[in-house]
Amino acid sequence: MGRVTVRRPVLRLSENGVRRRQDALAAEEPLELRVGGKALAVTMRTPGHDVELAHGFLLTEGVIGAAADVSTARYCDSLDDQGRNTYNVLDLALAPGMEPPDTSVERNFYTTSSCGVCGKAALDAVKLKTRFSPEADACRVSPETLATFPDLLREQQKVFESTGGLHAAGIFTADGELLVVREDVGRHNAVDKATGWALLDGRVPLAGSVLMVSGRASFELVQKAAMAGIPVLAAVSAPSSLAVELADEQGITLIGFLRGTSMNVYTHADRITG
Repeated sequence: MGRVTVRRPVLRLSENGVRRRQDALAAEEPLELRVGGKALAVTMRTPGHDVELAHGFLLTEGVIGAAADVSTARYCDSLDDQGRNTYNVLDLALAPGMEPPDTSVERNFYTTSSCGVCGKAALDAVKLKTRFSPEADACRVSPETLATFPDLLREQQKVFESTGGLHAAGIFTADGELLVVREDVGRHNAVDKATGWALLDGRVPLAGSVLMVSGRASFELVQKAAMAGIPVLAAVSAPSSLAVELADEQGITLIGFLRGTSMNVYTHADRITG
């Protein structure tokens, strides 16, 4: 596995003067995902939890629905200029009888860490049909419980604490238990790592759960929540208009600007008690 953080020299300017120091940066490296030896996508990610990332990605793309749908996951030989394995190529083999990824949905081979759907051929193509629709989920969560999530998420952001440069995604139960937190330079990667963990742990569909993200709520994050069967998505920042439209369509409760006891509930507010 590659380094999670990298130290680089920096010139620090402040009211106290000028000094040179070492600064910790969040690592960002490419990960090529292959299925059956065939390249599927390249994403820029923070190394670590790559197998979870791959499983979460395939889950939210509608390729798999359970851990048993993947038979093996292994790193390929991807060598640097000194002959060392970079661990930046991961090949997954689907279980016998599983359909390979649908090639009719065109995707740019390279996706940035900030946007995982930029290469989709058409908007309708990313409105993937979920096998775990959260629409009928009877989950209920109180505002008081939701108010604790941002601080609980932040407390688990170990790499963010040293770099200030990572997104985080956490999965909570409706009564406030934190199940998992994952960090990454890409918000969609952080969600894929968290849902991939849930898939490998036999927790998908994630009925009765809340996905908490450290940044804004984009269209793609709502889509990923729907594909994993998550009924509530909360963000500390704003949602996009398409995120709200998709959440309304998919039966997801979408919460933005969750800061302390204040929040905006954009869709399906009946899941918020009181």
